[in-house]
Amino acid sequence: MKIYNVLIVEDEVPAQTNLRRVIEKHFDDLRIVGVQSSVVGTVAWLRDPANRPDIIFMDVQLSDGMCFDIFTQTEVGGKVVITTAYDDYAIRAFRVNSVDYLLKPIVPEDLQAAVERCRKALENEHPTPAPDAELLRSLLSGTDREYKKRFVVRLGDKIAVVNTEQIAYFYAEDKSTYLVTTDGRRLILDTSLDAASEQVDPRRFFRLSRNCTASIEAIAGISKHLSNRLKVALEPRPDFEVFVSRSRTSDFMDWLEDK
Repeated sequence: MKIYNVLIVEDEVPAQTNLRRVIEKHFDDLRIVGVQSSVVGTVAWLRDPANRPDIIFMDVQLSDGMCFDIFTQTEVGGKVVITTAYDDYAIRAFRVNSVDYLLKPIVPEDLQAAVERCRKALENEHPTPAPDAELLRSLLSGTDREYKKRFVVRLGDKIAVVNTEQIAYFYAEDKSTYLVTTDGRRLILDTSLDAASEQVDPRRFFRLSRNCTASIEAIAGISKHLSNRLKVALEPRPDFEVFVSRSRTSDFMDWLEDK
């Protein structure tokens, strides 16, 4: 039996755990040889000649940027399966660029179909081209994409409808995702921070850190901090500090200037 080496690129521990569990339970021919959570870590891992993945499961949003940044920094061998919490038209671009995809939460049936397509592609003597990272990036941030206009939040036996214009920021804490409104209400969401971040307009919202995505209107101030990081003050003021990593500083400044 041929064994296929698998790399998991995912920044959320629960998603890592779920994917690993499903792979180990249902696929005797898949061997997990690496798990990475960031662009920097994945690039370094792939540049090591000793690492030769056959299949890569890759989340879209990582702790320090978008997965497409990986393709612009190093050669990506093996077959790539994009994992995403949001099903939109950009998935068609993944197909065109010889990339498969899975919707979160990943279920065994969908994983089986994706793995089978990877097996067949690996048996093909002609290598498939690498994805066009810039095309995928532009499609994901395209202005004609439809973004969520409101979020439905359950409050016990009641339901609240929050328009995106009322949202100051999202943040993750203790395995839960919260929505904070401009008037200071804190509401728990029945989804992950990754999913919420992908569903809002990137012209208005920016993933400041692994744990926080904020709207442009919520940014009350920016200051330089240690190690060339930026510290962001949000309004309403959270009970935690928000820092933009060095790897995201340039993108953040570009985003601010586009406003």
